[in-house]
Amino acid sequence: MVNKSINPPGDCSLCPRLCGFRQDNQKTYPDFFNAPVPSFGDPGAALLIVGLAPGLKGANRTGRPFTGDYAGDLLYGTLIKYGFAVGEYKARPDDGLTLKNALITNAVRCVPPENKPVGLEINTCRPFLVNQIKVLRNLKTILALGGIAHRSVVTAYQKRQVDYPFGHASSHDLGGGIRLVDSYHCSRYNTNTGRLTTGMFESLFASLRETI
Repeated sequence: MVNKSINPPGDCSLCPRLCGFRQDNQKTYPDFFNAPVPSFGDPGAALLIVGLAPGLKGANRTGRPFTGDYAGDLLYGTLIKYGFAVGEYKARPDDGLTLKNALITNAVRCVPPENKPVGLEINTCRPFLVNQIKVLRNLKTILALGGIAHRSVVTAYQKRQVDYPFGHASSHDLGGGIRLVDSYHCSRYNTNTGRLTTGMFESLFASLRETI
């Protein structure tokens, strides 16, 4: 039976491949967090940001979503600029950064090999996303960073994927006053290739700021 909480237990063994990879990393990187990464942010948030999964030397190292890698530099810098975070982002969980009206989680909570979770792992971890969504009583908007996060949210709402195509800056009505907004993932690969620019990302958050 899947744990009914919003965060998996630290020794979660629901996904054998991810569990084994995590155990290997505990030996290779004994000072890393090396556990399912919990959600981070304001429990009264109107904005829920859903990423893919922890990065090996990012969130898997620090224990906070998007903390310790380039994606976090762009995400947290943008959150601060548009008033969804206060403080200074220093790429570590004790930097004192606080989110305001926003919360960050991942579709898959454990680091996957090569940053590529498989379908069964995404499905197995989804109940934690569903439960996270349920406890956000003030939720208005879900921002999906990338296609996997988008599809996991659509499935969490029991909608048909064909009716909710992924596209950067696309907006979808999920019902109940909740909308889903898409963005290309703020990974170094996407920014280096120009698929996602800082301007594109900031423009999206400027729009979110106007509606939240």
